[in-house]
Amino acid sequence: MPTYEYRCVECESNFEVHHGINEEPGIRCEFCGGRTKKIFQPVGIVFKGSGFYKTDSKKSKEKPISSSDKSSDKAESKKS
Repeated sequence: MPTYEYRCVECESNFEVHHGINEEPGIRCEFCGGRTKKIFQPVGIVFKGSGFYKTDSKKSKEKPISSSDKSSDKAESKKS
């Protein structure tokens, strides 16, 4: 279940509540029982695409060596 942060309108205290996304609970302040407002937090940064980190799967400029190419290279080196 997601965690949501609320702020009390009366005593201005912040607290977190776990509840479902579609659930509309009547949240009251844990400290004084007053009305609350949901505090919206910014989402985390998500980098999509290639090139941000070394571990990203970016397109290789070099042609990948297939297993059949490797075996033919080994056969040629044995003949020499």
